[in-house]
Amino acid sequence: MFEFLPLGRILKTTNPPAVEKSSAPLRFGVVGASRIAPDAVIKPVRCHADTLILAVAARSERRAQSYAQKWRIPKFYGGQNAYQDLIDNPDIDVVYIGLPNALHYEWTMKALAAGKHVLCDKPIADNEEETQRMFALAQEKNLVLLEAWQPRFHPALHRVKAIIDEGSLGKIVKMYAHFGLWGDLQFKKDDIRYNYGLGGGALMDLGPYPLNIMRYLSSSEPTVLSAEATCRSENVDRRMEVHMTFAESIPATVIVDFALEGWGPLKLLPQWLKLVFRVECENGVVEYFNYALPSLYHYITITTKDGKSRVEKVYKPAEGKGEEWWSAYRYELEAFVDKVRGREPQVWRTAEDSINSMRIIDAAYTKACFAPRSRRTH
Repeated sequence: MFEFLPLGRILKTTNPPAVEKSSAPLRFGVVGASRIAPDAVIKPVRCHADTLILAVAARSERRAQSYAQKWRIPKFYGGQNAYQDLIDNPDIDVVYIGLPNALHYEWTMKALAAGKHVLCDKPIADNEEETQRMFALAQEKNLVLLEAWQPRFHPALHRVKAIIDEGSLGKIVKMYAHFGLWGDLQFKKDDIRYNYGLGGGALMDLGPYPLNIMRYLSSSEPTVLSAEATCRSENVDRRMEVHMTFAESIPATVIVDFALEGWGPLKLLPQWLKLVFRVECENGVVEYFNYALPSLYHYITITTKDGKSRVEKVYKPAEGKGEEWWSAYRYELEAFVDKVRGREPQVWRTAEDSINSMRIIDAAYTKACFAPRSRRTH
């Protein structure tokens, strides 16, 4: 199936065209010169007329300067007070937070307190309690806070839900998902994903993808029955297997893994990525490949009980705003800007959705006999 990859569209998705800006665009500040920020916000802003990246902040002044030069960001802040200096800039309307997980709460709260709208990378916090506090402050300040989990905004996921909700396949009877990486070569031992103090763990990093999709497709919240972890270090999961039950007693299993075993009899051939999402219904099965990055490439396979199959790919909604080359992050940015501007977004993630997501992650860590991610004194 990969021989038919639409390379032209992928190139435009990963390197979107710049557009002329409106007379008064929303001005973004990027807290953290991270690897995720270009795809998550810098490139989407490039092709959105009503947005502009005004500044970036990093603890290292040299890194902040080189990052700003590379991505053509007009202003940079470096040093120990860089994050606060950016937040205090009166010209910035929105703060994007792409810091390690354990820093999301602190800097989201500071940005909200300063009157800024916030787009915060997933997972939005270390635990449910922090998430509740963050959205409570956003509501108090009448500001927009969105957890940046981009697959929720892509039309491919909406199509999967439409297929299930349409009813011809019958009710959901079982769900299964696996998200794994050959991480021992991709991540160094000192990677933040393996640092408990920074909110590390496979479930924190990879878990939101399958867990949130299951919740969305079933329109229900699960009960976590059990969870088993393989440790990388104390309280940090390299692999986590979670068993749950959703509404109407639907069993579900999620496996996330930072270090997949290799292929072959001796397991020496690299297995770079495993992205499996399967929904079994009464009258058929739906499989959704590449649910984490659907804008690059995906396919939805529907197989009915009589053995007939069809494949669908959806990059643009049937109605509403969107282009074939838009990334899931670009769809997310469109919704965020609509919300800030007082318009009704086509798609939105509510505060309750993010709070419930962290509740499940907390429950899974508890079932695995792990300490929850940090519970600081607020």
